[in-house]
Amino acid sequence: MRNTRQAVRQFEDRFWSGMDLSQLYREVHDNPDPDNGAERIFRSGFREFTRLRGQTSDPDAVMEGVQRAMRVALSKEQERLEANLPFLATVGSTGPYVGLFGTVVGVMNSFRGLANVHQTTLAAVAPGIAEALVTTAVGLVAAIPAVVAYNRFSAKVDHLLAGYETFADEFSSILHRKVHAHQQDAAS
Repeated sequence: MRNTRQAVRQFEDRFWSGMDLSQLYREVHDNPDPDNGAERIFRSGFREFTRLRGQTSDPDAVMEGVQRAMRVALSKEQERLEANLPFLATVGSTGPYVGLFGTVVGVMNSFRGLANVHQTTLAAVAPGIAEALVTTAVGLVAAIPAVVAYNRFSAKVDHLLAGYETFADEFSSILHRKVHAHQQDAAS
């Protein structure tokens, strides 16, 4: 996540520096950053923009294609960023139940062991029950960090995705102006 945020920041600095978009596209196409979702959205949108602008003079068709390409790239980024979140959610939600199940089985075994004893005392029951409660503790030790990690990473993913959506909207606006300026130049 840290690498991704840093890569996005660096790319956006280059993007907003006023560099020619064709030059930026060539640079990021020749040397892609595997951690940079904004860069992938940019490459996808600009590639479609260039392709469609060469095929049609209809600016609306060009922009529809560009926005569709960026939506697909954004969806792929969302899948990539959320890939491991279900595991954390599963551990966080099932850990206590697994621990509780182990405790129930351990308590049942302790009581079953008492059936063979003629005189029941706390000293005979306590070790088995204490051992059974260990599984509850282990379940909680697994679940609590998993829930904390899930919440933390989920918030970071949401923040990154919101940034990607904002970037895609801003980039789309730039391309919209470009395609309409190109159309006006062609009409003149």
